[in-house]
Amino acid sequence: MMPELIIAAVSAFWLGVLTSISPCPLATNIAAISFLGRTVKNPSKVIITGLVYTLGRTLTYIALGVLLVSSILSAPSLSHALQKYMNLILGPILILVGMVLLELITINITGRGMTEKLRKRAESLGIWGAGFLGILFALSFCPVSVVLFFGSLIPLAIKLESSVLIPAVYGVATGLPVLLFAILITIAANKVGQTFNRIVAFEKWAQRITGVIFILVGAYYSFTQIFGVSF
Repeated sequence: MMPELIIAAVSAFWLGVLTSISPCPLATNIAAISFLGRTVKNPSKVIITGLVYTLGRTLTYIALGVLLVSSILSAPSLSHALQKYMNLILGPILILVGMVLLELITINITGRGMTEKLRKRAESLGIWGAGFLGILFALSFCPVSVVLFFGSLIPLAIKLESSVLIPAVYGVATGLPVLLFAILITIAANKVGQTFNRIVAFEKWAQRITGVIFILVGAYYSFTQIFGVSF
């Protein structure tokens, strides 16, 4: 069980990283970075603010994980059905997620973003406003984050009956860009632009490679679990 949990935690971490550098979530992280930049004259405050932002995201995903996973597992009939058929549905789910990552399937979600009123509210809270932003941005699901969180992370958490650890690892990973830029801001402001460009370039390849892997793994699960093909 422990090796499987470690593999799942690593997978959750990668899903979080992939979420954080996808266009829409990255845009919200940039907004958080601009929030951090206002305190650039106080390096220690920048780091603390970045940590509070990441904590806000992490606690939000833990709350969602506990709510969804615990609710599903506490329903005996539903829990039994999922435990019994999870391997059967996991293959098609992974294939669909992979197709979304490769942009073979598009999902349109409207209404994302943060209103000016909420932005001003966050600014009025000082350092703790970063935590508010973390919660708000974590709940501002975009197409990629919806697919990765509900289509990959939650099924993984259900399979391992892990309602806290897996979502927590994912949440920490989604806040990594902000922590990274918080550190860079304290070192040298001119490094921020260079690092951002590298992250954007990395995101394109990371998303495509992950999409291909998801489709291949999904196909493997589908052939072995649904069609009974042995390799």
